[in-house]
Amino acid sequence: MKKLFLVTDSTANKVSYYHIMLLLLSLPFDRFYSHLILISLALHTLIQLKKQDIKPLFTFNNLILQSVFFVTVAGTLYTINKTQAFNEWARQIVILLMPIILCLNPISLKKYRDNFLTVFALGCTASIIYLFAQVLLTIRYYHFPISAMLSPAFTNHNFSAPFDIHATFFSMQIAIALVYLLYALIRQSPGLNTKILYIFCCAILAAGIIQLSSKSVFVSLLLIINIAIPYFLLTGKFRVKYISVAAALSILVIAGIFSIDTFKDHYVYDLKKDLSKASDNELSDPRLARWGLAMKLVAQSPVIGHGSGSEIQLLKEHYFENKFYRSYLHGLNAHNQYISFLIKTGIWGLLIYLATLFFAFRLAMTRKDLLLFSFLAIVAIVSFSENVLDVDKGTFFYAIFFSLFVFAGYEGGRVISTGNTEIRRLLQSQISYIFFYKQVAPLEPSMKFVLLFFIPLGIPCL
Repeated sequence: MKKLFLVTDSTANKVSYYHIMLLLLSLPFDRFYSHLILISLALHTLIQLKKQDIKPLFTFNNLILQSVFFVTVAGTLYTINKTQAFNEWARQIVILLMPIILCLNPISLKKYRDNFLTVFALGCTASIIYLFAQVLLTIRYYHFPISAMLSPAFTNHNFSAPFDIHATFFSMQIAIALVYLLYALIRQSPGLNTKILYIFCCAILAAGIIQLSSKSVFVSLLLIINIAIPYFLLTGKFRVKYISVAAALSILVIAGIFSIDTFKDHYVYDLKKDLSKASDNELSDPRLARWGLAMKLVAQSPVIGHGSGSEIQLLKEHYFENKFYRSYLHGLNAHNQYISFLIKTGIWGLLIYLATLFFAFRLAMTRKDLLLFSFLAIVAIVSFSENVLDVDKGTFFYAIFFSLFVFAGYEGGRVISTGNTEIRRLLQSQISYIFFYKQVAPLEPSMKFVLLFFIPLGIPCL
């Protein structure tokens, strides 16, 4: 384990190494920490910047990584709500910045990828252990039976409540950690003690996934574990043996879920309720019914949409008109990333998102990269039930792991020269920044700070 924390490299790269490690460890916790560490990493990268270390910025891979941010920027040009559109810029700015930072920073992600993911997996395991400890302490304090651990009071969002993180977004992080440990057990052939530790961590992470009860992440993991892992990592009789064991364990887990009322209600009953039509007898608004209202908005402007930041404002109007008062009061979004793109940027925005996923999946298949494929599978499936790119935890997950997996599979390239074209582009960016400042003036202070700090780094790449 010493190699995880004591690396042999230049001082600048060591500082970058610990920054990225801390950034990954901070993901389950309050966004303040991840924002602070990202700002520190950006400043460190700029301070240590050397011309000979710069990787190409204007590449197809970087365009794929940043594409959804550019869609949001373009949607701002014709939006009905500029304030919310710029708030979306602030939430998604990390999607623009991560590839730029990694291009300017000389650290070798290919060399340290496994170290980063090992530390991240251990951090996720410690987080799940802490949450289970909180559950047990609460049960002991109130003298509940131990079986109360499996009640609704301690599952799903109530389980992740101490970290104030949505259960699905926490589950996405746990899923990446679990897949990596399975990858390490199969590919890296660790020593006995390390293997025991990894198996223990896998068991804890799997228990956390079940306790968090995210249906979309659970389905993603079933597909990854039973199909993707044997396809990418195994051949011959080992593949057959693995598929048999994985299928048996999956059936056992599913049977266990159906035997416990809490999980059965959440995985089966709640799913049926989400996919049912609206009823006057229920207080909740089924997700399918809200999707129907959202598609009526899409029909009003199917090609270009209504602009970035318009989704919740328009949906609330429809919620109120159709007596979806719970959704109206909570200001719920579409809870579907694909429909969200259709509302805000129409067919062209959705096509860019789909093209991004397509090219990234093709890259993962070409490289035989299980981790990139797993990340994309999780994002693509969760996008059916959540607006992944409209919340801070979703955008950080998307930006950090997408960039990490893509950059770890490819390094090198020509040095970027700083000729007249680059100088002219920099001057243009500063002029644009002056005009941009006038636009963000009405925003809340925290959003204004994020935008005004990061945009000067990103505008030269637009």
